[in-house]
Amino acid sequence: MTMTPADLLGDAAGVEVRILDLSGANGAEPIEVVRGFSSLAHANAFARRRVRDSVEVCRAPGMSAQQVREAWFAFGEDAEVAGGAEGAWTSASELADFTARRCTDAEERNWRILDPRGDAGDDDAEDEA
Repeated sequence: MTMTPADLLGDAAGVEVRILDLSGANGAEPIEVVRGFSSLAHANAFARRRVRDSVEVCRAPGMSAQQVREAWFAFGEDAEVAGGAEGAWTSASELADFTARRCTDAEERNWRILDPRGDAGDDDAEDEA
């Protein structure tokens, strides 16, 4: 199947982002499921920023890319875009870049501005999911 702009920007019915605790504290179940995206592109951007932020939270001064990667897999959060078929973003596509270079643009980490739940707190939105 070939992706078209309509696939990426069109109806987002069924598209959701599953937030996974990589520490294993929640098993294989997501700690959050976020719904309500306006398009697949919206969900992809949210998931990408959420992972970028999580990688940076796991980064400490002087860490190598490998150490950042190991810390993220031990303590971080992944974001899986589901329901978007072949156009869904995955952390595997950018993880090497994220761990290799520190984020210098705060906007790259600002997933909250893209959160379709608006001003709702994470705990409140989780209950609705």
